[in-house]
Amino acid sequence: MKILVVDDHALVREGLCQVLQGLDPHEETVVLQASHCKSAFEQARLHPDLDLVLLDYHLPDMNGLAALAIFGKQHPELPIVILSGSANPSIMQRVLSQGAAGFITKSGRSDELISALRIVLDGGIYAPPEFQSMPSQVQPEVTNTPPVFTPRQEEVLKLLLNGCSNREIGEHLNLSDETIKNHVTSILRAFGVKTRMQAAMEAGRWGYGRANISR
Repeated sequence: MKILVVDDHALVREGLCQVLQGLDPHEETVVLQASHCKSAFEQARLHPDLDLVLLDYHLPDMNGLAALAIFGKQHPELPIVILSGSANPSIMQRVLSQGAAGFITKSGRSDELISALRIVLDGGIYAPPEFQSMPSQVQPEVTNTPPVFTPRQEEVLKLLLNGCSNREIGEHLNLSDETIKNHVTSILRAFGVKTRMQAAMEAGRWGYGRANISR
């Protein structure tokens, strides 16, 4: 497990490093740190095996929305969870609509953070309970042409729709994490979406079932 924490306050980064050690009691969690976006982009480039990024919304060189767009372009399959010091519904809606995998306020408890990140690592989208009744993301653009997948991409899509994480898909198909990330990225692009949840919605729209993907 490898996670990148991006925050301009050293005490916050160190605190998150301690909390994140409880994410998986059976596996070591390696936590990388960056104090600004430029360093974060470089860390992501140097560590293509990242599982997750915790990104502060208010950073000295760029706000979280702009940074999210760059991460989405350079690493479209990498889950980005936005951290915010303010419980602002407008910010939450904007970052989730732009492809963030979650929105977490810094006022929450450590166990809530761990639960939220487990949801994200399992391929879900997380929003604080008090915001979950609100629309959290825009609907994918409707197209009239069904996507076409290779046989291997269909296998990956089948497992994705069954809720498997990238690691579980890789173990099932005996493929590397990087290969799975590339396949999932291609699937998201084919559907014209930014998140796994949106991909599942589009897959249902086109009749791609969990049990039998081949058409």
